[in-house]
Amino acid sequence: MLVVDYGAQYAQLIARRVREANVYSEIVPHTLSTEQLLAKNPAAIILSGGPSSVYAEGAPNVGADLFEAGVPVLGICYGFQAMARALGGEVAQTGLREYGSTETTLVGEPHSLLEGVTDHRSWMSHGDSVHRAPEGFEVLATTAGAPVAAFANEEKCLYGVQWHPEVKHSESGQKILENFLYKGAGLEANWTTGNIVEDQVERIREQVGDARVICGLSGGVDSAVAAALVQRAVGDQLTCVFVNHGLLREGEAEQVERDFVAATGANLYVANEQERFLNALAGVSDPETKRKIIGREFIRAFEEAERAIIAAAAADGESIKFLVQGTLYPDVVESGGGEGTANIKSHHNVGGLPEDLQFELVEPLRTLFKDEVRAVGAQLGLPAEIVGRQPFPGPGLGIRIVGEITAERLDLLRKADAIARAELTAAGLDNEVWQMPVVLLADVRSVGVQGDGRSYGHPIVLRPVSSEDAMTADWSRLPYDLLARISNRITNEVDGVNRVVLDVTSKPPGTIEWE
Repeated sequence: MLVVDYGAQYAQLIARRVREANVYSEIVPHTLSTEQLLAKNPAAIILSGGPSSVYAEGAPNVGADLFEAGVPVLGICYGFQAMARALGGEVAQTGLREYGSTETTLVGEPHSLLEGVTDHRSWMSHGDSVHRAPEGFEVLATTAGAPVAAFANEEKCLYGVQWHPEVKHSESGQKILENFLYKGAGLEANWTTGNIVEDQVERIREQVGDARVICGLSGGVDSAVAAALVQRAVGDQLTCVFVNHGLLREGEAEQVERDFVAATGANLYVANEQERFLNALAGVSDPETKRKIIGREFIRAFEEAERAIIAAAAADGESIKFLVQGTLYPDVVESGGGEGTANIKSHHNVGGLPEDLQFELVEPLRTLFKDEVRAVGAQLGLPAEIVGRQPFPGPGLGIRIVGEITAERLDLLRKADAIARAELTAAGLDNEVWQMPVVLLADVRSVGVQGDGRSYGHPIVLRPVSSEDAMTADWSRLPYDLLARISNRITNEVDGVNRVVLDVTSKPPGTIEWE
């Protein structure tokens, strides 16, 4: 089955959901012609979402001849609108945009695409809507902002939905995809995933050969799993470098130096560069600039580490050719990776690299999502403390301080973050909350009352979210008693903080990290 990518953030997720239904899938760019698509002999096709308006100049489109080829097609979001327009339907703006969880109402007679599905909450992200279905299509669902939210032409095996069934927060989403695959397209669930570890080990050996490799350990699960994969593939050819940039949370530096080495036996070089990063970031508040500075200094530290490692090993003219990074697919798509994908924010592993990079990249996790990375880490024997830890961004606390980064502000945020994490763990909710960034609004102060006197302190933001892969997220409904304990401890124990607030924004429209 082919997924045609119209620049969607979710194209890879669609392909993954199809594979979870035990049907093999591949992603192809929207620039392929109908002839090129059909030459791949697809059993079915899904048209992905995308950031464009179908009637905008230069917007990608789909040829009407695709729908006469006899191949079952499902359009999702932008793909749904492109299908409607190509077949003579009407797409326009309603004036009511829909982002996030949306009440979806089924209409008409029960249909195979929605078999086993009732009125439900679906995940939307659109400003345009289908106002009129093409001739011969039955309207299956509607929402407040989408007069035609789903349609079907059973005779031609053509289907479409405005919402994103591939994301976790669309109720019955997987059921709808499976209805299309099994009932609409008549496919059999006869494909299973191969062993990701074996596949990646073989790819790494083919790419690296007998060359030397360097890998940066950030303290997070992504870099740890990437390093463990490369260690499995090339052994002592790999040297891991831990650049302690001073932007880590409490206790993380010790965990990298102790737990990872114990689990893998990898060679580890530690570079203590706290002052370097603070000096480079002095006076900088813009988040994109901070990300790029951190990325630049990280690579420069690696280059210096490379020279030190080679000198210490007394290698005879040998240099390090490859750099391992724990880049994940969400990092790639949010940084504008892929044809037509919108650039949401540059990631440390993607947009923060300098143009004069001296290494060739090895990115064994580039097509994987976080839960798949955790599964790979478990297969590699990494301890649960590493595999199960909450996601943490490459730039670390540098992008959880909204404003200039200083040593004092980092210490303040570390203390608040440690309290929040400790209370979350004590409540037994580590496995239920995907991630809980703790953010310091460093350039904001508010009046408070502490010690019977006036205080003028900073607010701390709690950002607990539930997600499966970071592509979408919803805020986690933590117990009020837990929130009260976290707030009381932070305001009592962290000097300079007199207010704790809760972020209750979904993604979209917000991102998980504030910067």
